[in-house]
Amino acid sequence: MGKNIDVKNEGKKRKWIYPRKVKGKLSRYRDLFGGLLLLFLFSAPFVKMNGEQLVLLNVIERKFAFFGILFSPQDFYLFVLAMLILIVFIALFTVVYGRVWCGWACPQTIFMELVFRRIERWIEGDAPRQRKLNESDWNLEKVWKRGLKHFIFIAISFAISNVFLAYIIGSDALFKIITEPVSSHVTGFIAIWIFTAVFYLVFAYVREIVCTVICPYGRLQGVLLDRNSMIVAYDYQRGEPRGKIRKKAAVEAVPPAGDCIDCDMCVQVCPTGIDIRQGTQLECINCTLCIDACDAIMHKIGRPERLIGFKSEEELVSGKPFNAGRRAYMYAAVLVAMIIGFGFMIYRKPNLDVSILRAKGTLYQTLENGDIGNLYNAELVNKTNKKMVFHLIPADAAYRIDYIVKDSVLQAGEATKLTFFIKHKEKGLGGYKTNVDIKVVVDGKERNTVSTTFIGPVNF
Repeated sequence: MGKNIDVKNEGKKRKWIYPRKVKGKLSRYRDLFGGLLLLFLFSAPFVKMNGEQLVLLNVIERKFAFFGILFSPQDFYLFVLAMLILIVFIALFTVVYGRVWCGWACPQTIFMELVFRRIERWIEGDAPRQRKLNESDWNLEKVWKRGLKHFIFIAISFAISNVFLAYIIGSDALFKIITEPVSSHVTGFIAIWIFTAVFYLVFAYVREIVCTVICPYGRLQGVLLDRNSMIVAYDYQRGEPRGKIRKKAAVEAVPPAGDCIDCDMCVQVCPTGIDIRQGTQLECINCTLCIDACDAIMHKIGRPERLIGFKSEEELVSGKPFNAGRRAYMYAAVLVAMIIGFGFMIYRKPNLDVSILRAKGTLYQTLENGDIGNLYNAELVNKTNKKMVFHLIPADAAYRIDYIVKDSVLQAGEATKLTFFIKHKEKGLGGYKTNVDIKVVVDGKERNTVSTTFIGPVNF
């Protein structure tokens, strides 16, 4: 059987990979999981929850939304914590299950294997036919098949770029770019085609090089993996020495070989073109295709399955059952603690941020009527997607507020600044510096109380 690389390009830097199609239990699970992720990816920018799209990463306007919860730049610490949780989560899975993220959840793999390769097989045929078409001279069949394939690739890349842009600028803004004249949205139109070109080049030409060379995560797995990590591995204790299937007479004359019959199916189905029998390699993305391919061969020759499977090096050498190890439990404990802390912060996240500070460089002022006044600047940030009608009320009736710059309406996701005096009669002040509580009333309900300081004459 032929290898899954292009013989015509053998010896050159790039070896074009033609992975065979494989069917099996793990492949079905992976396709189902990948299909659900694709459904979420394409629907999240267009599904509304609490008036906001499901996922929004609007860096330009500094507006972020996740599952109906709106985040502002003031909540950046939550974003940092969420990224740390994701990193620890991926590290934990790498410690325990190797590079399973790459093979099952990475968008690069999902789009490549579930979308672009399927279209390629549909148009050009399976691996041997693709290889034969590539080696053939240019003729009518090759022109229309390649032309149709790349046309569909560009169309899908264009669709992906639109969805990608919807995550960044919002689906409503994207709809305006699509429906209104191009002259009104030149920048957005150019951005869509730039993203289209990038996605097309990645999925049509760069392909597995993203996983084997460009992505830094593949190199990190060498640091994260240990002897107890469950990775896609070849059971060399059982498989070696390799040998072809022999007739009964030949078996009696020659000592029996291992279970591996050297059929090369594990190599032919690998999307990164490696031989899993050579041991752990950074190019392995734990896609599990080689497991299904080998299980099918073992079933045909009447040998036990999982000659290739999720195994740790310790398990292969000693035969001991899987043990995650102390490091995995430590990662898990840290991850659980971070998730609990993050959930508590989300639960306590205020919908309205209010800050009231005395104007810098100012002291108290004695007004014409004898009152003492302090100048303040206030900023209110609405972290919801609903308009707020608000006003400020001193908790102590002896204080009053006179506005210089006033606003009583706070639009959804917007911020406003106020400038005002807080005044108090000279008599009755409790000292040079006293604390003042300001109630923030929103839509008739007290929402928050902010404390600030009020200064007056030393001698009174």
